[in-house]
Amino acid sequence: MIDSGWLLSLSGCLVGAIIGYAARRSHFCTMAALERHWYANDDGPLRAWVLAAMTALVATQLLSAAGIASIDTSFYLTEPLPIAGAIIGGLMFGVGMALVGTCGFGALVRLGGGNLRALVVLTGLGLAALAAQRGVTAHIRANLLDPLSIDLTDFGGQSLGALLSHASGLETSLPLALVIGAFGFYWVFRSASFRADRSRLSAGVIIGLCIAAGWVITSNFAAQAYFPVQVEAGSFVMPVGETILQIITVTGELPDYGVGLVVGVFLGAAVSAFRSDDMRWEACDDARELSRHLLGAFLMGTGGVFALGCTIGQGVSAFSVMAISAPIVMISIAAGARMGLGMLVEGTPFSFIADWRAPKV
Repeated sequence: MIDSGWLLSLSGCLVGAIIGYAARRSHFCTMAALERHWYANDDGPLRAWVLAAMTALVATQLLSAAGIASIDTSFYLTEPLPIAGAIIGGLMFGVGMALVGTCGFGALVRLGGGNLRALVVLTGLGLAALAAQRGVTAHIRANLLDPLSIDLTDFGGQSLGALLSHASGLETSLPLALVIGAFGFYWVFRSASFRADRSRLSAGVIIGLCIAAGWVITSNFAAQAYFPVQVEAGSFVMPVGETILQIITVTGELPDYGVGLVVGVFLGAAVSAFRSDDMRWEACDDARELSRHLLGAFLMGTGGVFALGCTIGQGVSAFSVMAISAPIVMISIAAGARMGLGMLVEGTPFSFIADWRAPKV
């Protein structure tokens, strides 16, 4: 039996260090991937992100089918489905991500290289997440968004595999995951330039496998430990807030896997930056930039709690358990990011509509 509470957080720290090192070395960033896709016609970073999601999906479902990971109790699959929170929170998170230039995960990676703007973002994001979970803005979530949730219990649950299994009467989770993974891997590896980019290729695989490892670690702790353990794999919204609480208060509770993951990503990124001589102290240039980062941090922290996750939490972790919320949140985040970039770059949040309507030459 596992009775050491520190072992859980140390496991998260180790996995996080691997993720942080790989992400820093390959410049893995969701916001940068979207921005380069839209403005530079470069799909390399986006393919690395999709590779991480597909690797996590296939590995997690194989581990689940083998009985090594128990993902059924993941909060991504807990009823009811917060459909309003997924859309509104995703849009908020996307706009905030554009204002900041990265997400919570990316801010941790940047902080490892000495970026003090990232420290401002993480502090604001963590405090906003705590407020949205149990503070002032939690009233908005509880009274306006949560009542609009949808209960899918009668249809099999919140997993796409469970819904299809319920409708067909057959166990389809693993076959469905393999089919989705096959299409995803085909799109990723059809690019010859990406296949030659070993740094991004290895980062995508490593991050995906680390997310799958998170399910194994936390589900096994939950089954054997003498204390309650949340089954999770990787998210960087509420765990950032919980890390702040662990730093500034004596809560009487040991750090959990998510807190260990946050600390580990920072340490891994710092080691990578140090080894590559890439550590630089950076700060906001003026009050205007500082206010933009604070606003973006608030939107990401609040939106991330409303949506039950971030680009990694929903885009990779929730996607790996085939949660219905994952594509809803990620589409909303992408739309919010595009609107945010439109405001910053082109002066209007709806510039992409004009781009779609423009005649193709």
